[in-house]
Amino acid sequence: MVGNRLSQARRKISYGLTAVLGFGLAWAVTPGLPVIWAPRAGASAMAHGQELFEHEWQVHDPIARGDGLGPVFNGKSCVGCHFQGGVGGGGANQHNVVSFEALPTKDRPVLKGGLIHAFAVENKYTEQLGTLKELYPVIPGSVRVEGNCQVLIHDFDPIRTESVNSTALFGAGWVDRISGKTIYQFGLRKSVSKVGRELVGEFEGIMPGRPRVLADGRVGKFGWKAQFASLEDFVAAACANEIGLGNPKMTQATPIGHNYPDVPADLDRKQFRHLVAFVDTLARPEEVMPADPAEADLAARGKRAFAGIGCAACHTPDMGGVQGVYSDFLLHRLDDRSKGATGYRTVQTVEVPLPDAFPLPEEWKTPMLWGVADSAPYFHDGGSSTLEAAIGRHHGDAEVVLEAYVRLPAPDQKAIVAFLRTLRAPKEAKPASAPSGGSLASAR
Repeated sequence: MVGNRLSQARRKISYGLTAVLGFGLAWAVTPGLPVIWAPRAGASAMAHGQELFEHEWQVHDPIARGDGLGPVFNGKSCVGCHFQGGVGGGGANQHNVVSFEALPTKDRPVLKGGLIHAFAVENKYTEQLGTLKELYPVIPGSVRVEGNCQVLIHDFDPIRTESVNSTALFGAGWVDRISGKTIYQFGLRKSVSKVGRELVGEFEGIMPGRPRVLADGRVGKFGWKAQFASLEDFVAAACANEIGLGNPKMTQATPIGHNYPDVPADLDRKQFRHLVAFVDTLARPEEVMPADPAEADLAARGKRAFAGIGCAACHTPDMGGVQGVYSDFLLHRLDDRSKGATGYRTVQTVEVPLPDAFPLPEEWKTPMLWGVADSAPYFHDGGSSTLEAAIGRHHGDAEVVLEAYVRLPAPDQKAIVAFLRTLRAPKEAKPASAPSGGSLASAR
């Protein structure tokens, strides 16, 4: 009797473990749940959040809990950099920010990063590239002998800078709800497909890209390097770094090379929650076909050509139940390999590898194309003023698609641009007034 009961118990445990294992495997190989519900928030929270988004902050601002604007900053308001196509849109080149990375060295094995801010509340806090180079100096090269050969070790400058353009925030709440698992599985399927093609001798084609998996295991979706997994994290960093507003999730940026006293957070939990609610509920962009039948036919032709030459492989129309987003949210290399090798191999004096998940300098997250007609200039640096110019910069992983585009007849190229011009900012976006200047004490 006891033996039978023990046997039954073992079978139940075995069945249970099998079921759990089967469920786990099924979950591992399937995408996350699609987005079903639209972002929503109370009218009062959205209105208060909009006020904070449009508010022009001042030093010791009366609605701030801390020191208000600064001490270093790039703009006085959120709308100052997010205004094209309406409140929440992208920014023009004059509002680009300068980001930096100080790559790790043997003496300093931790990667450092941040912004070189354009403005400061006092002249003594002005940030300059020279100050950054003093903190992270060039490591001089040398000559060493390996075997019977001399190897020239080039100087190693750990500082990398990049001019970065402000992205449009329309539809950000929808993106926030896309499952990171969906993005990860999409990238995995593309990689498996690429390997399968190579096994049968097909080595051409679009490179699959890769998801950025952050240190906490989440998949990045926001920022040009996919450095933020949630909209809340993105807003917190923007407040702290761009305006100097400390908040419940992040302390304010402090001047490079200076000690700045600790102060209370400028935004309390309620203010921060309302600001996030406003950005979360910004309307999503829309596809607006021209009223003229001939122009509408041209745009429809362009949409088919867009998919036909492979643009949609990275600018994926639908992701995780969010239609019309046109991004795979993966990191892709955009270096211009058509220029060939430089003729020599640089040997650096320090070799501290970055984490595998960390983006290479030439890797960028595929930008969303919804609303692209109202978000010029294009690319991470805002270096392309027109859609045609932006298409021409698709090198690296997208080289094969660029080549296919170049081979198209001129009418088909024109049709693709016509299609992209149907991807508009939302009609309900509130018009934005011209942004004011940012300077208080100094400008870069």
